[in-house]
Amino acid sequence: MDILETDAYDRRQKRNMSCALLFSLLPFFLSAALYFYMWTPDSPMSIMSAGVKSAPILLLAAAVLSWNGGQSVLGVVGGLLFSALGDCCLIWPELFLHGMAAFAVAHLIYSLTFLSSRYSTYSSSSWTRFLYLILFIIGGGFYIYLYPFLKKAPDSDLLVPAVGVYVFLITLMGTLAIRTGQAATLLGSLTFMVSDIALALQVFKVTAPMEHSHVIVMVTYYLAQLLIAVGDIKAVENNDDFSKWKRS
Repeated sequence: MDILETDAYDRRQKRNMSCALLFSLLPFFLSAALYFYMWTPDSPMSIMSAGVKSAPILLLAAAVLSWNGGQSVLGVVGGLLFSALGDCCLIWPELFLHGMAAFAVAHLIYSLTFLSSRYSTYSSSSWTRFLYLILFIIGGGFYIYLYPFLKKAPDSDLLVPAVGVYVFLITLMGTLAIRTGQAATLLGSLTFMVSDIALALQVFKVTAPMEHSHVIVMVTYYLAQLLIAVGDIKAVENNDDFSKWKRS
């Protein structure tokens, strides 16, 4: 097989892989569409609501597991499972801190995954270090901006440090996503930050209630998780391709 035939074969393989990946993600898209179809501002706080909200993330976890195998349980799949737990908790306002803790664990798992060998480390440069700094400035600046509103909350003694830790972890996740060299992973992490900023502005009453704020939060949230999941699948695929190249 000459170089041209090999190149054509690789292109066919990648095209087939993309089609298979899209097919495996169909349950996620359908369940996300069902969530938006069923959700209303006065949706009851129930186990059913929690199930419908977390279903897309659980199906996304199943898709990643089917592609990457059991090793992903300690990686992105684990992060998705904790995210689904957080989704369930956030249905009930009194479980907000529990939900935030679950998402904090998810961000920590994602961060550790981005440091793993499955992701090819992007060579650090002055530009990447500058991006690291920018992200931490944004995270720190947002926390400082949020601080007066957190102090007004009834459980501020617990909320102030908890939100501080959460902001650090999600910013760390975004920073480590840069070094992976995976565009989907980076975009997913940054979109997650945008989603959480939009949520925080509403939850802590920083801005007046907006008509479509919930839709903005959930669309960016589902998109973020989708991109992180796809980035993980692509990272494993690229890693396998590199291993095959080394053996050849």
